[in-house]
Amino acid sequence: MIVFENVSFTYTGQEGGGLRDVSLTVKRGECVLLCGRSGCGKTTVTRLINGLIPHFYAGTLKGRVAAGNMEVSETPMYRIADSIGSVFQNPRTQFFNTDTDSEIAFGIENQGLPPDELKRRVEETALKLGIRELRGRNIFALSGGEKQKIAFASVYAMNPDIYLLDEPSSNLDMKSIKELEKHLRLIKERGKTILIVEHRLYYLMGLADRIIYLEDGAVTAEYTADDFLKLSEKVREDMGLRATDLGRLLPEKRVEKREAPTLDIGNLTIRHKNKVILDKVSLQASRGEVIGVVGHNGAGKTTFVRALCGLHTNCEGQFIWEGRLRNAKSRLKLSYLVMQDVNYQLFAETVEKECSLGIKKPDEQLVQRTMDDLGLTPYKTRHPNTLSGGQKQRTAVAVSMVCRKEILVFDEPTSGLDYDGMARVSGIIGKLAAMGKIIFIVTHDYELVLKACTRILHLDEGEIPEDLSVLPENLLKLRDLFGVTGSSMEEKV
Repeated sequence: MIVFENVSFTYTGQEGGGLRDVSLTVKRGECVLLCGRSGCGKTTVTRLINGLIPHFYAGTLKGRVAAGNMEVSETPMYRIADSIGSVFQNPRTQFFNTDTDSEIAFGIENQGLPPDELKRRVEETALKLGIRELRGRNIFALSGGEKQKIAFASVYAMNPDIYLLDEPSSNLDMKSIKELEKHLRLIKERGKTILIVEHRLYYLMGLADRIIYLEDGAVTAEYTADDFLKLSEKVREDMGLRATDLGRLLPEKRVEKREAPTLDIGNLTIRHKNKVILDKVSLQASRGEVIGVVGHNGAGKTTFVRALCGLHTNCEGQFIWEGRLRNAKSRLKLSYLVMQDVNYQLFAETVEKECSLGIKKPDEQLVQRTMDDLGLTPYKTRHPNTLSGGQKQRTAVAVSMVCRKEILVFDEPTSGLDYDGMARVSGIIGKLAAMGKIIFIVTHDYELVLKACTRILHLDEGEIPEDLSVLPENLLKLRDLFGVTGSSMEEKV
């Protein structure tokens, strides 16, 4: 179904991210997981299958790529799209419409289906994927996770023979990831061929038939599902891979200490247009705290942190910092937000320049140390837009370190990151906390919560029903909140 024969590719004007002498075969009906560190070439493999290479991305290509009985480099894009569906890591880059119904229908509309069939397919897709509440919505008003659901739906509606999914869970909450797993099982049972690029591995362990590991653009290992699960935790982490069983994870050992609160938020009500996002909530935070902000897709997590930073002004209540009432303008000076879609905030010509852009008298030594800490020094002369998704995330995190603000907010900072990247970000967040910063992290990443957070706020239905310390004694509550079951080893005991 998919064949690579001695394939090598280098991008024009760019080092890294390409492939070196890759040969692989994916059989019809197989589900194959492609994993490896950020920038190892995983996304390049998908681009070679769906025709974006060589039809869109320029470079030097050697070898042969065939998919669905087509020689990809010799086949027009419209023909490739009839049988190969792609869900990109950043769903925003594949949208062509402003409303969800039109986006779901876009692909099948281009296939020339009659209006009645279009309507039937859209309704059937929304029903089977459980996204009827997202119909008729403005795409720009959706959360990141909701956008990812629409991107998957637009491909599902086309009923392709081959599904290419690049980090499909990166912006999804735990419940939505379980739904994604169910959808993948459904299309696998229908005999579809699935190639998934992922860093979050746990939900695919009962689904993937084979696991292919890439390193520096080459296939260096291939496993059956059973053999992959036999890898020790140390071996897997040394490979830059995330957990395969969330039920075996434990919170980092730390001593709980609460200093006098520096930030006091009282009777906060946040509205988005006419909808109440949060209703009269209050909370306090002390220097050194790392607070995870969790909840389902669309719960208002990003809107909450934008209000905290002074970026969302449709709100009422008190923001008190060090005993002084702070308005939106003064909160902007106190805080820094690393956005969920970092493409919106990368402007400079190189990674090194990005780290100090807009900062008066930047500390050049701090810039260099930060790039070293985050593994960005090898890319310091690269344009940020040529980096992988994980590398872009780390670049935005680096900027937050250099700018020396008091409140730092990270919106899904580990979206698209491998284990190495997640561990680096966690370590940097720990250093920032030790410097007395207050850190808020909007996240669905259970691994990150246990590794980095000291406390979590659960947003749901306009309230904060849970405010938990991330400690071993709260492990069962944390698992329940994230929908994590105990490990298979625990069940055997």
